[in-house]
Amino acid sequence: MSRFCEACGKGPVTGVRYKRRGLAKAKGGVGQKIVGKMLRTFSPNIQKVKIRTPEGTVRRIKLCTRCLKTNRFAKA
Repeated sequence: MSRFCEACGKGPVTGVRYKRRGLAKAKGGVGQKIVGKMLRTFSPNIQKVKIRTPEGTVRRIKLCTRCLKTNRFAKA
């Protein structure tokens, strides 16, 4: 579990990248055709951050930037 946020569980998501051919109708063409589809992954922005736990110890955890901006975790 290397690319997951330890607070919210956000991780990589799969998607599709389309390869298109032709000129768009808005630009005067006959339209674009899809000639290829490739799988790809969308990776979250994960940062290693030192935080202070409620017990007073310092831990290093992986957080996404959205959780980092919420200030739920006190940085050490």
